[in-house]
Amino acid sequence: MSIEIKVPNLPESVSSAIVATWHLKAGDAVKREQNMLDLETDKVMLEVPSTVDGILKEIRVQAGATVQAGDVLGILEEGVAAAAAPAPAQAAAAAAPATSAAGAMSSDDGQSPAVRKLLSELGLSASQIAGTGKGGRLTIEDVKAHAAKPAPAAAAKPAAAVAAPAAPRALGAREEQRVPMTRIRQRIAERLIEAQSTAAMLTTFNEVDLKAINDIRAKYKDGFEKAHGVKLGFMSFFVRAVIEALKKYPAVNASVDGTDIVYHGYYDIGIAVSSPRGLVVPILRDADQLSFADIEKSIAAYGAKAKDNKLTMEDLTGGTFSVTNGGIFGSMMSTPILNPPQSAILGMHGITERPVVVNGEIVIRPMMYLAMTYDHRIIDGREAVLSLRTIKECLEDPAKLLLQL
Repeated sequence: MSIEIKVPNLPESVSSAIVATWHLKAGDAVKREQNMLDLETDKVMLEVPSTVDGILKEIRVQAGATVQAGDVLGILEEGVAAAAAPAPAQAAAAAAPATSAAGAMSSDDGQSPAVRKLLSELGLSASQIAGTGKGGRLTIEDVKAHAAKPAPAAAAKPAAAVAAPAAPRALGAREEQRVPMTRIRQRIAERLIEAQSTAAMLTTFNEVDLKAINDIRAKYKDGFEKAHGVKLGFMSFFVRAVIEALKKYPAVNASVDGTDIVYHGYYDIGIAVSSPRGLVVPILRDADQLSFADIEKSIAAYGAKAKDNKLTMEDLTGGTFSVTNGGIFGSMMSTPILNPPQSAILGMHGITERPVVVNGEIVIRPMMYLAMTYDHRIIDGREAVLSLRTIKECLEDPAKLLLQL
């Protein structure tokens, strides 16, 4: 019996998707619940699993095409997988291309058309690059990042390059490469423009001495990890400090809806996370009810899901306030942009040991600059400054987090 493979119902607010990658070709055997292809939306990557055992009889929509909910992607023939399935050795060879010692795919097979096109334009092979996509597949970001790296001076040249070395760039030549934005990159661009055009954004700054937190982490990190199975990082302290500030200054946890201000009686904190597809902001829901261990576990889980493109719409929907940590990339100072419809965001930065005056004496302390961007339409400067100062005070005296002072 023939069965149509259709685009599943897309998440709310998502009108279309792009066929990112087919993991099978026409004639391949497929098992029930096996993922046949990936659909890329502007927020998440969706898998389309098979509903039966059978054969992929026909592919009607190729990778790179835009589709909508209900569109027919291909045809499955039910119940003939056993007769048509290749021998085990052949199946293993077809399903998993050989990999190099570094784990990179050794052929361009299995890559999306956009990736193959970019590899061709740059004169690269998939075997040269470690993929971060599903099953080790390359993403456009993987290829672009590899191309941007300077070639090692002593690196071995491919045989073809040794026989016919590439001519140096001609004097005055100005090369360009044009690649399409991914859906998520397009959506990020839209939201950034939306935030700048709809909110009256202003940023206030402060600095925080992290010695007390460093001392706590140094003293308890081993016991914490042994007890909870996760490392004691900085983010749990920052999230708890943010919650104390939001409790004191509810406008910072509010949002604008037309001519109304919506004050949220809960604390859903967005944590900005880098992924192979771009920046995403999964949500810690009811973060005020989470322990330090719960916060650290949730952030670690979101980071793993982001890396594997496993984040769902539920993970990314909502949020009343966000935290972004540019310090992990070496940022000294920045002005974060709001994540609509939220009205404030905290930017963390690099920790630098430098001289400061404490009780009239010059001492060396681990210092971090903090930046809070806020919507001046509903948050006055006083509330923004005082809420950021509350975060600073909670971090410099962590006992206040435990006593909720």
